[in-house]
Amino acid sequence: MRVENMESSSGNAITNQFIIYGDDGTYFQSYNTIIAFWPFGGKVQLDADRWDYSVTTGKYRNIFLGEDKRATEKKIKSGEYTLVNLN
Repeated sequence: MRVENMESSSGNAITNQFIIYGDDGTYFQSYNTIIAFWPFGGKVQLDADRWDYSVTTGKYRNIFLGEDKRATEKKIKSGEYTLVNLN
């Protein structure tokens, strides 16, 4: 496993926002909470209780997924993303 801080547009490390590279896929962690998991070759999984926890979490979740909240909500509704307990 490898953990990296997310970076700002100017290349600075963002405190408390992490990308975790594991053997099974990539995770987005905000503070001490796993928000999203993108398994290799599988559907994105979002934590059912915390995927939309705060504005800050949402900002970095959007960066991790490469989309805005509206697109994420559509993918949840369509079943492309699943809501699970990641914590």
